[in-house]
Amino acid sequence: MRKGITIRDVAKNAGVSVATVSNVLNNVNKVSEKTKERILKIMEEMDYQPDFTARSLAMKRSKLLGIILPPEEEDSGPNTALQDNPFYSEFISGVEYTARREGYDLLITGVSTENGCKEWVLKRKLDGLILFGISSEKLTDDLELPKIIIDSAAEVSTNCLQLGVDDLIGGYLATKHLIELGHPNIALATGKIGTSQVNSRRYHGYQKALQEHNLKEIIFEKEVSFNGGFRIGEDILKYREITAVFAVADIMAFGLIKAFRSNGRKVPQDYSVVGFDDLRICEFSTPGLTTIKQNVVDKGMIAAELLIDKIKGGEEVNRNIVLPVELVIRETTGRR
Repeated sequence: MRKGITIRDVAKNAGVSVATVSNVLNNVNKVSEKTKERILKIMEEMDYQPDFTARSLAMKRSKLLGIILPPEEEDSGPNTALQDNPFYSEFISGVEYTARREGYDLLITGVSTENGCKEWVLKRKLDGLILFGISSEKLTDDLELPKIIIDSAAEVSTNCLQLGVDDLIGGYLATKHLIELGHPNIALATGKIGTSQVNSRRYHGYQKALQEHNLKEIIFEKEVSFNGGFRIGEDILKYREITAVFAVADIMAFGLIKAFRSNGRKVPQDYSVVGFDDLRICEFSTPGLTTIKQNVVDKGMIAAELLIDKIKGGEEVNRNIVLPVELVIRETTGRR
């Protein structure tokens, strides 16, 4: 852009008022198509670029969406959500695509304290916010901006949307699949059930399938990560009766398989394994992981669409959206 080109210069060259040019920039339907086309052509010829900051102030919008990653127990290094679990990068890619298409930019943070979240939102003047699994009623009530919580069923403020998947059905389908393959002793590899609604709902699906066939629960709790799955896999090796495992996340399932292979066991010959998420790596791994598909990228796109619609004042049809899941059978499960 040549130095000094302003909206007034564009208006003068187009023979229209500054307000008319402003209406074109802000997509206000007060300008005829013919005039709009002429103004846009002149902008291109003059290499005019709008002052984004000034536009944001005038519109009282920043055109920024924020994502707060799951809180860390200790704020001592890189956020492990992005570092250790591809789920979050796939979700964010879906959010970014929709945000960019709608003219929004994206900011991401791993701040873990309630005050830190509030300060970050206010400092960046965000138009909307996406949070993962945060169930603090005080936090969601205090942040007076459109927001959507991912994978949480907690009671929240009326200004907050919720988006998740049918975790209970997913846990049920995974466990039922293993039962139908003839496995009577099926372990659950999970994060803490008592502190995570996602883990709890997937556990209850596992429990429901077992109860229908009078089978016992065998539960192993570690962190939801590759290392957590690996450590559970090493523990499972001590129990001869276990021949199948349902992991509440694909990343844990990969840890399990690594532990089994490192100890000379084969999948699915010795252990059948089912994950949850259907990350892209599932179809590229060897063997391909049997898992519960929730289409993570689409989930990110839907989250952004819902949030942007709320920012624009769209009518709410449902404040708590639950997306369906399905079983995808690949090579990590087999008959006992």
